[in-house]
Amino acid sequence: MAQPQSKKIFFENLSGAGKAIAVLTSGGDAQGMNAAVRAVVRMGLYVGAKVYFIHEGYQGMVDGGENIEEASWESVSSMLQVGGTVIGSARCKEFRSHEGRLKAAHNLVQQGITNLCVIGGDGSLTGANLFREEWSGLLTELVEQGLIEADAVQKYSALHIVGMVGSIDNDFCGTDMTIGTDSALHRIIEVVDAIMTTAQSHQRTFVLEVMGRHCGYLALVSALACGADWVLIPEMPPEDGWEDKMCQKLSATRSRGTRLNIIIVAEGAIDRHGKPITSGIVKDLVVKCLGFDTRVTILGHVQRGGTPSAFDRILASRMGVEAVLALLETTANTPACVVSLCGNQSVRLPLMECVQMTQEVQRAMDGKRFEEAVKLRGRSFENNLKTYKLLAHRKPESELPISNFNVAVLNVGAPSAGMNAAVRSAVRVGISEGHKMFAVSDGFEGFSKGQIKEIKWADVGGWTGQGGSLLGTKRTLPAKHVDKIAEQMREHNINALLIVGGFEAFLSLLELLTARGKYDEFCVPMVMVPATVSNNVPGSDLSIGADTALNAITTTCDRIKQSASGTKRRVFIIETMGGYCGYLASVGGLAAGADAAYIYEEPFDIRDLQANVEHLTEKMKTSIQRGLVLRNENCNENYTTDFIYQLYSEEGRGVFDSRKNVLGHMQQGGAPSPFDRNFGTKISAKAMQWVTKKLVETFRHGRVFANTEDSCCLLGMRRRALVFQPVVQLKGETDFVHRIPKEQWWLKLRPLMKILAKYKTSYDVSDSGQLEHVVRNRPKESDASVAM
Repeated sequence: MAQPQSKKIFFENLSGAGKAIAVLTSGGDAQGMNAAVRAVVRMGLYVGAKVYFIHEGYQGMVDGGENIEEASWESVSSMLQVGGTVIGSARCKEFRSHEGRLKAAHNLVQQGITNLCVIGGDGSLTGANLFREEWSGLLTELVEQGLIEADAVQKYSALHIVGMVGSIDNDFCGTDMTIGTDSALHRIIEVVDAIMTTAQSHQRTFVLEVMGRHCGYLALVSALACGADWVLIPEMPPEDGWEDKMCQKLSATRSRGTRLNIIIVAEGAIDRHGKPITSGIVKDLVVKCLGFDTRVTILGHVQRGGTPSAFDRILASRMGVEAVLALLETTANTPACVVSLCGNQSVRLPLMECVQMTQEVQRAMDGKRFEEAVKLRGRSFENNLKTYKLLAHRKPESELPISNFNVAVLNVGAPSAGMNAAVRSAVRVGISEGHKMFAVSDGFEGFSKGQIKEIKWADVGGWTGQGGSLLGTKRTLPAKHVDKIAEQMREHNINALLIVGGFEAFLSLLELLTARGKYDEFCVPMVMVPATVSNNVPGSDLSIGADTALNAITTTCDRIKQSASGTKRRVFIIETMGGYCGYLASVGGLAAGADAAYIYEEPFDIRDLQANVEHLTEKMKTSIQRGLVLRNENCNENYTTDFIYQLYSEEGRGVFDSRKNVLGHMQQGGAPSPFDRNFGTKISAKAMQWVTKKLVETFRHGRVFANTEDSCCLLGMRRRALVFQPVVQLKGETDFVHRIPKEQWWLKLRPLMKILAKYKTSYDVSDSGQLEHVVRNRPKESDASVAM
């Protein structure tokens, strides 16, 4: 695997002058494709290349003419928030023939295009690679037919291809997430949440059919996100006799007082003999065996539609920029590659290695080697399946290990969406490991008052979709009540603590670690899972709740911008939360297409504000009529939201007017996004498994005694892996005054926002993707990839 270069390289050294790049979308559409097209066009123009749209995919390339159109900066304005693909997509039989590819080559040479950015699925990318391999032969044929000059063969000798995977199914191997998958999950979860209310009213069972003819990713992850009772996917057909097991599970759930059942079926679901299992078959089975009132909902193309999620916009924007960088760096010997994310890292992978592995999955399924198919899908898929089985199917009491350990779970700090999913996961995994689980209400304040009670498997049913904190949470730190908390730990014989929370949870662990010197009660394994909308916890690149907040910001910004549609030129100043951490403002700005984002981490002065106003003034003289500026709430004590609003109003007088909005606590509320539900579920399950391991290790002479640094940890997402880090080691990485980590990965994304808003800036590409090979089995901890 190639190592990232240590020195900083700036892309100004990678000139695109004299190059022509074409971008096309092919195959099925996916939300986020437009964000990718926008990023390719703007980055291409930024480095001095000519950029072309190819309308209607490969069909447009074959037909030529007006289908190949030069793109301008303004031509991709206002498309970031639009679903589907505005340049059109079509499946093209003609391109599969040699004659069709010959026509396509002729059309590209006429425009001087030798760099192609293809956004599509494995079929589209395979076609692009074949086209690249045939390129020199096609040019020779065109010369022989007298359609191009002989010197064109030398001038346009190589065709360079970079792919981005746009597919809602997330069925492409080698990548964590494909463009469109997260948005499709949003559509599914919106429907499931809505159905749950009506199902509960009538005590109904609902069978939901989701897309996924050959891949069960959408079905599996949506089942994990909504806590479905049963899921059927093509990669792992149920064992023979599944019908009885499913009905027993549904009946047992109802007998515990639950008023509804949810079953999710992938459209390609099969049994062990390859026979299709349709939503209709499942409905008839439930009605016949149990007599439950059962309904079927087939989501269909709803999953492809709608506005892209914040995740998909950021993914697509990053990949679009990365694709242009890959094209600038490519040589005649560079293999065609796909750009994607692994964890939160950009990666470039050889296109055909990915395609071959994707085809291997299908061959394994066709050969009924289902375990192999699941492994080939990647660690993320495998981890999702294991976690779903662990949380959805309760083992009989007789099969549970008996540990005699008591584990307490509590929330600390401000509420964030996804906390409840994390608690549910911790409780159910703990019970599966044989522990007795205790829930603490109202954080450490409740702990000191004895608000502790045992929590059972059924108590956390339906928690995944609930926003806020059902346990109750307070910002109170334990040092204030340490005597009483120690007393409660002793009284309830608590052997381990799992804390779900933000910066206060981190501070709490440090205080409890210090208290070990005085109180043996705190010499137990303690772990925290980061959960805060601010994403300001040291030791973790991401926190539960941040994705939901980003979606709230992005959706609101879309509506605010739309409010100015058809009116005079207008700039919106929007204040976001985050304390001193500029994550929401910066990444929200990238997702919403902001012109500027003011944050504490990047100091600014009146000259910067003036430059931004002048930049917007120039922009408003074109066809672009709306501007968007985000401001983190604590970015500067003097340059307040009111000050910036008044400055823009005054300096923009006669060119544009200004409006301001403070988003406030709407960023903390609402139902958790699919990403936060799944991230919370998986990270919490891993934390509880660590607790079990530590309890076994530290149990000596009839008691648990853990007083080493590594028994008090934070579980965080670092680049590509989930890592347990002793909190004491994170002290050096923390700015305690401003409650932020000293180094934050997302600051490297800020230049992208500026580039896409047409600012001249430097972009450090030393951290951009390096060409790697597809690895079948990554290191063990990588199964914690950020992907859902």
